[in-house]
Amino acid sequence: MTSQEIRKQFIQYFKDRNHKFVRSAGVVPFDDPTLLFTNAGMNQFKGIFLGTETAKHPRAVNSQKCIRVSGKHNDLEEVGRDTYHHTFFEMLGNWSFGDYYKEDAIKMAWDLFTNVWQIPKDKLYATVYKDDDEAFELWENVTDIPKANILRFGDKDNFWEMGETGPCGPCSEIHVDVGGDPAIDGSHPELGVNTDSPRFMELWNLVFIQYFREADGTLTELPNKHVDTGAGLERIVAFLQGKNSNYDTDLFTPILDEISALSGEQYDSGPAGMAHRVIADHVRMLTFSISDGALPSNDGRGYVLRRILRRAARYGRNLGMNEAFIYKLVPTVVAVMGSAYPELHERVAYIQKVIKSEEDSFSQTLDRGLLIFASIVKETLANDIKTISGENVFKLYDTFGFPVDLTSLMAEEEGLEVDVAGFEALMAAQRSKAREATQFKQTATKGAEWRVLVAGSHSEFQGYTHQRLDTAIAQVMEVDNNMLVLLTQTPFYPESGGQVGDTGKLFNAKMELAVLDTRKEGDSIIHTTQLVSGAFNTDPIIAEINTSRRSDIIRNHSATHLLNAALRTVLGDHVKQAGSLVNESHLRFDFNHFDKMTRNELTLVEKMVNAEIRKNITSTIRSMSFDEAKAEGALAFFGEKYGDEVRTVKFGEYSHELCGGIHVAATGDIGYFRIESESAIAAGVRRIEAITGISAESKARQERAVIDELRHLLTTDVDDLAARVQNLIDDRKNLEKQVKNLTFDQAASGLTKIVEKAQLINGVKVLSEIVYVPDTEALKDLGAELISLMQSGVGVLGTVIEAAPYLVCVVSEDVIAKHKIKAGNIVRELGKQLGGGGGGKPQMATAGGKDAGALNKVISSVYDMIGALLG
Repeated sequence: MTSQEIRKQFIQYFKDRNHKFVRSAGVVPFDDPTLLFTNAGMNQFKGIFLGTETAKHPRAVNSQKCIRVSGKHNDLEEVGRDTYHHTFFEMLGNWSFGDYYKEDAIKMAWDLFTNVWQIPKDKLYATVYKDDDEAFELWENVTDIPKANILRFGDKDNFWEMGETGPCGPCSEIHVDVGGDPAIDGSHPELGVNTDSPRFMELWNLVFIQYFREADGTLTELPNKHVDTGAGLERIVAFLQGKNSNYDTDLFTPILDEISALSGEQYDSGPAGMAHRVIADHVRMLTFSISDGALPSNDGRGYVLRRILRRAARYGRNLGMNEAFIYKLVPTVVAVMGSAYPELHERVAYIQKVIKSEEDSFSQTLDRGLLIFASIVKETLANDIKTISGENVFKLYDTFGFPVDLTSLMAEEEGLEVDVAGFEALMAAQRSKAREATQFKQTATKGAEWRVLVAGSHSEFQGYTHQRLDTAIAQVMEVDNNMLVLLTQTPFYPESGGQVGDTGKLFNAKMELAVLDTRKEGDSIIHTTQLVSGAFNTDPIIAEINTSRRSDIIRNHSATHLLNAALRTVLGDHVKQAGSLVNESHLRFDFNHFDKMTRNELTLVEKMVNAEIRKNITSTIRSMSFDEAKAEGALAFFGEKYGDEVRTVKFGEYSHELCGGIHVAATGDIGYFRIESESAIAAGVRRIEAITGISAESKARQERAVIDELRHLLTTDVDDLAARVQNLIDDRKNLEKQVKNLTFDQAASGLTKIVEKAQLINGVKVLSEIVYVPDTEALKDLGAELISLMQSGVGVLGTVIEAAPYLVCVVSEDVIAKHKIKAGNIVRELGKQLGGGGGGKPQMATAGGKDAGALNKVISSVYDMIGALLG
């Protein structure tokens, strides 16, 4: 079977058993700050396991895009060395949310493996947690696995935990014997199951979530027990296709073939093929992460991307590819994976552009890294040391993307070794920090508990149709002097999709609560409130939003939709929303685009949006299936989780997006749209900030008042205002230039007298004086004039500009040649005495500092300094 068939067969098997197929979440979990990347199939169901969300379906199946490059799952250094570690992989999984449990999970896994995929039963091993007698007996009684192939293991291998606290439970793994010495079985202590030996390979992990780990370490039984399974597609495909390596499957061979074609180096499945394997793995990771909204940068997940890309580029040089090449592999990755993940097809050109830009940048960084390596070698040899320190090895790895084996190879060529242990200690520290940063944590209300006032369901959102509602308080919690409130029904929109949460009030005859913010956690809409008057009570209340604020927010929100459409028209379809913020005062829209927008482009976008506003197009809002919405051309965005049923917002034929936010009834309600700024926020990401409605009107009035004031001050018409201001600027520049020239001429005219003050030290003329010049450029010009008048010697001139001291030093060529005195060395020392530093060429150098009071002393010290240099 092909990998496509195996993936489809897994999904269909569980669909036939009443599992709902759930699309893969993106590899960039924008809504989960505890994770850099989606690293398991269960990530998108985290809220269900934590109890903050209700499962929409009791059973689910999917193939999840995963990336593991940090924390306890960081196997980056193993990628390419062995046959089965990857940065990007697919995890097949099936889930039960309080439905079936251990027996059915074990039955189905065994049936799929042995009856559908015909894996020999005697080749399979099942592991269970040491104390999980239930799972052990089920393997014995509901499957026909050989009894000797059921093995028990402890916490390290067979107990799964979400974090320090939270849902957890025993797990049962299925391993396969890939073949070898018949005298060795899975129970072998060194070569068997759960050892470092590749002989017995884990294929599937069945996790039984039945406990909650409390803060004190104790385990509490969960009321609802869940099943969470994960099976690596790449390993299963390799086994079913009869391959010894994941890289020999049809998931990788087209990519490896393309690498061979580009490099002219044929792939070797042995150690010599490591560079091919690293590149093939890394380009898959880069393609998926960039497609899902990540970008190379200097921190967080962006830094991970940058390191992965640089690592691939450096291995490319091992194959003779010194120019950008990774971007050329993207179409091959999409050809292999695009049928399962069709979003890749929409973003090929964009992904290629991001990667090529980063590759071009890295070629310069790599050359600098080689220079750093050369300086490290020089310093090491100068100190008569034969080992490059772990700190330097880590620096080359972390900053310049040099793999440790590359550094070792280059060190060996220089007759040096590397401190691998020191490097690994630093790597372990980095992994520890990453692991701490990526552990699951529960939010906001830790340490406090909800007090239930009305049993049953709550948080029914009515805000699309109501701004005021009769309702009741279902639950309440006091946190940090605020009262958190859940309502049975609410008109308050919780912050989501870039739109900020509503504010307003909750009141009855006995009290009033001000609603300061509204947000969503799982299925709960949480109102942050403060008591304004009366005493808190549980009587029915009226929930009323701040309608004026809501109107300003929705004007800005609908404007982002029109802005997005205009940007795609003006700049191209590669424009994708990369983030947004919509509040009552302004809108902020981030989008993928590499170039700074021109003034003409911004003007055109602004005109197009306002043209649609004047058309007063009625909004059409509908609910439909995700697939139907995509088929109709609705745009979906990075970072949003979409269910099977989605909400679409359409403004005529101009804009059509998936969106759960609140919008104007017609575009005319927006009033007027103005772009305030356009800027870069990351490589390949631009940001537009804009205003609408009353804010735009107020800004226009403010600017008109300023223009009127300028007209009166300059006694000119609006049409001539810019030219009048330009004339004033030009006049000022001319006057400043005249003052500068006059000041310089005065200083230069005094140089002849100053030169006469030069002292003769050991046959060399030396001059050190304070002068008065308008800026540092004039100081350097004066230095050049000075050495011309002196013809031979050393000259130092000092001055104070805007309360800061500056120096210029000039040395004639004959003094440099005969006495080895260089201007750069002189100012470096003098600059320190001024509280700063300096440098430059042997003939001329400058210095600056902070201590203007020390200038006289420094100028006077020059004669003794030069005297010492001249002996």
